[in-house]
Amino acid sequence: MSASMINIQQISKKYATITALDAVTLEVHQQEFFGLLGPNGAGKTTLMNLLVGYHNPDSGTITIDGDNVTQDSLEIRKRIGFVPQSLALYDELTGQENLEVFGKMFDIPRKMLMEQIQEQLHAVELYDRRKDKTKTYSGGMKRRLNIIASLLHDPKVLLCDEPTVGVDPQSRNAIFEFLISLNKQGKTIIYTTHYMEEAERLCTRIGIIDHGKIIALGATDKLLEQLTYEETIAIIKNPSTEENKKIFEKYGALVEEDDHFELKPVKRFLLSEFFADIEKQGMQYSWIELHRPTLEALFLQLTGRRLRD
Repeated sequence: MSASMINIQQISKKYATITALDAVTLEVHQQEFFGLLGPNGAGKTTLMNLLVGYHNPDSGTITIDGDNVTQDSLEIRKRIGFVPQSLALYDELTGQENLEVFGKMFDIPRKMLMEQIQEQLHAVELYDRRKDKTKTYSGGMKRRLNIIASLLHDPKVLLCDEPTVGVDPQSRNAIFEFLISLNKQGKTIIYTTHYMEEAERLCTRIGIIDHGKIIALGATDKLLEQLTYEETIAIIKNPSTEENKKIFEKYGALVEEDDHFELKPVKRFLLSEFFADIEKQGMQYSWIELHRPTLEALFLQLTGRRLRD
């Protein structure tokens, strides 16, 4: 296993009477693509703000690349790129002018900065729009510009706080491909999201956070092994399936939804037996759909509610 890049020990943070983070301990390895998955208000953004040194924790410690992170540790911020949830761009400036402003904040020599700007604009397919004001950009284009603004100083660590909010599917895919390529080039990435499909697609390891606590941590496949059932079976509701509920209940717990039944197997069984059983009752295979286990199902099992409730 690679060495630790980020080490978080017993971090707590309160705002008035609200506990945003509650004794969070977490380690992220060098060159890892780590996902922090949880609903809105779970503590994801608070943790990102502490990692970048915007606030100090009430208790606990954070180290990045071996150095402590505090509000006063300005030097360490040169090793961090931060993509905030809210766009940090000047609408009246062009895309290139925005990047020049951010580059100057890091005292990057002009020749090196212009080379970086050109390279990054090409990487996210914005080079042809570099002289247009950002107020003319789509939401997805602004998000891409926002990401490369955080990379001009070539940080070791990239923190992405829900970077696809309000983005169309095509731009989201472009952002995913770009982040994956950065990770392959050696960047350590922490990516927060409340979309489990994003975490499953991008991240090699995931922490699930809820009410300021890490409630599950590990590789996706290992996390899904915590589910008490391996897959669910969706059964379309119609007169025939309504009449044969007792057949389904032989195989597990049956939950009634608006337009279908959901069967949660309580033990392993041969699907061939299940399909033979329903065939005897004249039910069609097309009424049945297998659902593989998901992080959404794991979150539901751990908390008793859905990720986006």
